[in-house]
Amino acid sequence: MSTAHDTVEYAAEHAPRLHFAKLAPEVYKAMIQLDAAAKQGLDPKLYELVKIRASQLNHCAYCLDMHTRDALAAGESVERIVQLSAWEESRHFYTEKELAAIELTEAVTVLTDGFVPDEVYDRAAGHFEEAELSQLIAAITVINAWNRIGVTTRMVPGRYRPGQYK
Repeated sequence: MSTAHDTVEYAAEHAPRLHFAKLAPEVYKAMIQLDAAAKQGLDPKLYELVKIRASQLNHCAYCLDMHTRDALAAGESVERIVQLSAWEESRHFYTEKELAAIELTEAVTVLTDGFVPDEVYDRAAGHFEEAELSQLIAAITVINAWNRIGVTTRMVPGRYRPGQYK
């Protein structure tokens, strides 16, 4: 990571535990297809915000790297990406629809009470038509599955480029 002009010495990159895509190729392909199906009909920026927020909650560095880059490529602002981890204090950066999606993402990802609270679901349902809400729920579910794969296998962040898996 360092250059001739850079005197900072960074920590060593960790190695992945295993290469999931190579060792479970059919599951990997199915996940890619499920991911593509889940994002149909969703605004690309909203889709990436949801993926970033779930990845923050799940501590998936690889997915954070990927979806931050994809969000920037989709035209998302650095400011909104940076503020996402503190969205409750930074509500004015997001639309009410985005806030409902982010709140639903947290409820589905964390399941603190063992279920998604009615008021969270109802708020999202007030901003999304049923088909779009179904797609949003699918997108949240898929990123949570990807996060669990990424964290468990210790996928290494830093090498992803937007469009790499299309």
